[in-house]
Amino acid sequence: MEIKQVTDPTEKQHVTRFILESLTDWFGLEEARENYIAESVDKIFFCAYDEDRPVGFLYLKETGNATVELYVMGVLAEFHRKGIGRELFYSAKKAACEEGYSFLQVKTVQMGKYEEYDKTNKFYLSLGFHEFEVFPTLWDEWNPCQIYIMSLK
Repeated sequence: MEIKQVTDPTEKQHVTRFILESLTDWFGLEEARENYIAESVDKIFFCAYDEDRPVGFLYLKETGNATVELYVMGVLAEFHRKGIGRELFYSAKKAACEEGYSFLQVKTVQMGKYEEYDKTNKFYLSLGFHEFEVFPTLWDEWNPCQIYIMSLK
């Protein structure tokens, strides 16, 4: 397994589409998927490759002068629980530090709403994120938005 920073916009879109279309339990809304694909082109982007096959990716989005967001991450289901997401995160965190950001945030569905997202929440907590705030209706009433944050300094 190799983690690489990807700079080519076409490769970013290809990887994002390939992975997200394979993860419909998390990325089932076509409009949202297409937005992630379109937005990937100018983001800090990392991909995990198994030989030449992309098996996971992550990209960061600036949300303020001092803050970057782990905006989207996906790992093919058959590669879950193999440390790929963690390695992608470490690469992205290092890049965020090198770019001079002070904080890293991530948004997900609040713990206790869906089993799939409870696993996601536990993963972010295991990386060192801390609960920041819940917005009960930011997305909609069925998906309260949990924001986690981490200091990079």
